[in-house]
Amino acid sequence: MTEHKKSSSVPFQLNLNTVLTFGLIIASFFIGSLYTKNQFLEKNIGKPVQAVAPQQGNQPSAQVPAGKIKEVSDDERIRGNKNAKVTLVEYSDFECPFCKSFHPTTKELLKTYGDKIRLVFRDYPLPFHQNAQKEAEAGRCIAELGGNEAFWNYADKIFERTTSNGTGFALTDLGPLAAEVGVNQQSFQQCLDSEKYAKAVKDEVTEGATAGVNGTPTSFIIDSKGKVQMLVGAQPVDAFKTVIDQILK
Repeated sequence: MTEHKKSSSVPFQLNLNTVLTFGLIIASFFIGSLYTKNQFLEKNIGKPVQAVAPQQGNQPSAQVPAGKIKEVSDDERIRGNKNAKVTLVEYSDFECPFCKSFHPTTKELLKTYGDKIRLVFRDYPLPFHQNAQKEAEAGRCIAELGGNEAFWNYADKIFERTTSNGTGFALTDLGPLAAEVGVNQQSFQQCLDSEKYAKAVKDEVTEGATAGVNGTPTSFIIDSKGKVQMLVGAQPVDAFKTVIDQILK
């Protein structure tokens, strides 16, 4: 009887150890998964996601904005007829590759519709684009020192020259670019270094997010009665023409 009890306790002890080991492995797996998920959420909550350019033939239709868009004022950076029937408000990032590819589309729309449309530029620098915030501030300094035309010249040139994705246009080249578009370089550098417009840029991002912007470019088409439609991403020109033609009918 003694030998029987001794021999049966060995496999029981082995089985218990196996179960405990297995349990520890499973527990470690779940703890690791929860930690990874928590780290992901901490890094990404509230972080804007860059819009992806849609493909031809897969164009999402215009949407109703998620919130109220800030009313356009005459002192904003406006291209085209300030009294146009149609307003196109673009939230943009100078380091966004899709904004770069979309910029010629806005120019084509202005050429097509002439005095019937105006373009309003608003800043939405994405946090993972290292130089975008300062480039946005630089644009405002240029608008202050050189006026509306100087700003649009700056926007054209920076989109033409940047290779995008964060550091596509060197911050050390902003001063020479300001001089190139007719702004006193020393005055520009003083404005930029003072961070005079840092808060204004961040406030505009907050206002855009309230209206439903969470990536760039995001555009709002507004008719003369104040009705707003939203198009997300670097949509082809025909997607905008569809909406604008309906407004002008």
